[in-house]
Amino acid sequence: MSIPSFGTWPTPLEPARQLAAAVGLDELWVKRDDLTGLGGGGNKVRKLRHLCAQALAAGATHLVTTGAAQSNHARLTAAAGARLGLAVTLVLRGDPPAQARGNLVLDLLAGARIVWAGDRATGEVAAEQERRVRDDGDVPFLIPFGGSSRHSARGYLECAQELEAQLPGIDRVVVALGSGGTAAGLVAGLGAARVVGVDVGAVPDPVATLRALGVEGELPMIERGQVGAGYGTLGPGVADALRLAARTEGLFLDPTYTGRALAGLRACVADGRIARGERTVFVHTGGLPGLFAHPQIRPELQP
Repeated sequence: MSIPSFGTWPTPLEPARQLAAAVGLDELWVKRDDLTGLGGGGNKVRKLRHLCAQALAAGATHLVTTGAAQSNHARLTAAAGARLGLAVTLVLRGDPPAQARGNLVLDLLAGARIVWAGDRATGEVAAEQERRVRDDGDVPFLIPFGGSSRHSARGYLECAQELEAQLPGIDRVVVALGSGGTAAGLVAGLGAARVVGVDVGAVPDPVATLRALGVEGELPMIERGQVGAGYGTLGPGVADALRLAARTEGLFLDPTYTGRALAGLRACVADGRIARGERTVFVHTGGLPGLFAHPQIRPELQP
């Protein structure tokens, strides 16, 4: 099975000395998976490489997937389809906004067809779209929510191998925990004891999600204090985390995933779950376009 490249590998691993000092660590590194290349970058690219290989092997002509209105996964599926010459249908939660912003602009720019699920389950609507594609004489391939499956988690097993080669002796790797494939792959490559997943509220039960993705035995540490009012809202401490990363390292995060992940990292250091002397890596999973879909948070980002 031929796996599309979609980017330049390995992604950089950069020291973040000022941010380390600000959060109370002696050593902090940033794994720049926001620089994965395709469609504005992000962690979904590693997973989509494996999923699109499956789609091509199955003779697919049309990718179908689901997500929230500002789904990074949807954006990158649209970009992957464009790169491979495949049609793309995105089934998004809720109703269309009055104005397209953030990731939605990029979905449309890449030529994806957007179907709004309204108050229905996105999986149900996606199944209807699969049938529609078949009725039109094309071959659909359903990509799971967030691009996360046991197969696609291999993308983050590969990332774990990159990290081991780039920085031997890593103690902790901190990453946003949404649909679970990124964390599951890191656990497979690094072991559960070294991985910290910061729950962003994308799934009701992150433990069940990790188990379904093949994580057996010991679980990674899961920081659950950053969900706040729920996925898609500005979680506690996230505005501070966005400011801190930007003003110490010129590093721009998003409010749903990476902002929560950094807020979770700070919480873990503050209460001793991550010790000052531990060699720590923060995985930047991308998602910047989503920041521009939340104009209501801009006053909170001021000094």
